[in-house]
This record gives sequence, C-alpha cells and structure tokens, in this order.
Amino acid sequence: MTDLFSAIKDKVSNKNLKIVFPEGLDERILSAASRLATERILTPILIGNKEEIEAKAKELQLELEGAVIYEPAQYEGFSEMVDSFVARRNGKATKEEAEKILLDENYFGTMLVYMNHADGLVSGAAHSTADTVRPALQIIKTKQGVKKTSGVFIMVREEEKYVFADCAINITPDSQDLAEIAIESAKTAEMFDLEPRIAMLSFSTKGSAVSPETEKVTEAVRIAKERAPELVLDGEFQFDAAFVPSVAKKKAPDSVLKGDANVFIFPSLEAGNIGYKIAQRLGNFEAVGPILQGLNAPVNDLSRGCNEEDVYKLALITAAQAL
Repeated sequence: MTDLFSAIKDKVSNKNLKIVFPEGLDERILSAASRLATERILTPILIGNKEEIEAKAKELQLELEGAVIYEPAQYEGFSEMVDSFVARRNGKATKEEAEKILLDENYFGTMLVYMNHADGLVSGAAHSTADTVRPALQIIKTKQGVKKTSGVFIMVREEEKYVFADCAINITPDSQDLAEIAIESAKTAEMFDLEPRIAMLSFSTKGSAVSPETEKVTEAVRIAKERAPELVLDGEFQFDAAFVPSVAKKKAPDSVLKGDANVFIFPSLEAGNIGYKIAQRLGNFEAVGPILQGLNAPVNDLSRGCNEEDVYKLALITAAQAL
C-alpha cells in the first residue's frame, strides 16, 4: 500500500494543486489537511469559521501553515460566486435562493472547484453521500459523453491491485450504464498504473444461464466493445472464470481474458457493495474509495466512519485525478 501512495504522492507534489475540504472543523479532516500542508504536497482549502478552525487546530496541536480557510459568509468573491451559480443552474435558482444555498459548505466548496479556484473536493466525513454528490452533479456535472457518475474502489493487498465498480452510486445500472462504468473504470485503473483487463460480471459465464439479468451484461459487453474497441474487455463472466486461469480455460477458452482480469464491473450496486466488503473483510484487502468517476472535475466522498489516514489518501487520489 505504501508503494501505491508513494507513487501518487510523487505524482501530485509540487503541482500547486488545491483541494477543498468543506468539513473544516472535523478533527480527522484537520489532521489530514495539516499533514498535506506540512509535507507541501498540496494546498488544503478548509471551509468554516476561521477563528473556530484555528482554535481547534491549536487545541489539537496541529500546524495549518500553508492551508487556506474560507468562511462562506465572509468570502470576498461571494457575489461573483452567486452570479456564477445562478447562471450554471440556468433558471433553477434565483439570486436570493443562491445566496442561501451557497452558505452550505458543500455547495460553496463545489463552486470553488467549478470556478477554478480549487482542483478538487473531498467531503463526507460528517455528511451523507447525497450531500457530497448532489452539488457535484448540479454544478460540475458529468463529462461529455458520460451520463452518470459511478463509484469505484481500488482493492489493495500487498502487491495486488484491482478495481471494483460500481460499488457506491448506481443501484440498478442498465446495459448502457454498465458499458459506461467499464470505460470510465479503465481510465481510473490507468491512473493507478494498472493496465486494465475488464471483466463484466454475472452469475453466468458466456451463456451458461440465460435471463434478463445475464442478457443485460451481454449487451453491456457489446456496447462497451463498440464504444471502446481498444479495451481488453469481455463477459459475461462468473467471478471465478474472470479470475482463475484454470477455470477460465474450461469456461471461456476463446476469451481475450485468461483468468487475468484486474477490473471487475458488477451488474448491480448490491453485488458490488457486497463484493468489495467480502474482499475487504475476508480477504484482508484495503478498500480505497469510493472514488467518483465521470465528473468534469474530481469530487470524492468519504465514509462517515473514516479516519485521518483515509482522508489523507483520498485527498492524494483526488489530486491525482485533477492532473
């Protein structure tokens, strides 16, 4: 794990990147931000009352030199931000509504990213996923050609690295969604120096069972190959046929994958969420994420049960996505 994050740290250091932390008073956020600033990896932007944040940092004996603190109500560019938000929402918010909405730290922080005053955002230590993702979808929005954002985990155990998706956002993805998730997950894999070999998972391998659920995955494979023919991608696969060479040889001998997949696309959120947690708890993998993909700028969501190390690592990943 150390090697993975050492490489990311080297990649993002001295690039003058700024990452927003809307939960500026949270102890875990403050501790991670202090480390990031002290190590001169990036500039943390903390959102909240300046005096309260500084008092909390002093109480925790944390150094905040190199960090920036913004309080929405006192922010000198607030009026410009309000106008920009009204324009971006295109008739869905009046100026008066915008003035109230932008006092919310997640909306304020997301606007800093949208207006290029920051490169990415990390939230969720004290907020729900919806509180983090909703402003991102309304303001930053998905990249051209991408209809939905999705959430991946990088599963790490010593030298092993895998990508699991979607484990965080889309409950019942259709064939188009699954194809899109596969293509975006390939880009995420490359960011972690992983050459993507993508398996589209199901409870069937190459037609061994036929149902609307398996046909959805088969169609996703067709769409993904059509949209990104350069990718090494196949399905539908049961997990063992995607991961165990001897099983792959029996069940899918003609596949481009030979039991050597490293990116796994789950057919539903329940499968993805259960799958990554089994690997984490029974397989002793570290689950890094969820990393949100498909947005115009990086916004990432912490678990409310996170610790300082989780915040630190997700900030590094967010910075790497911004490059």
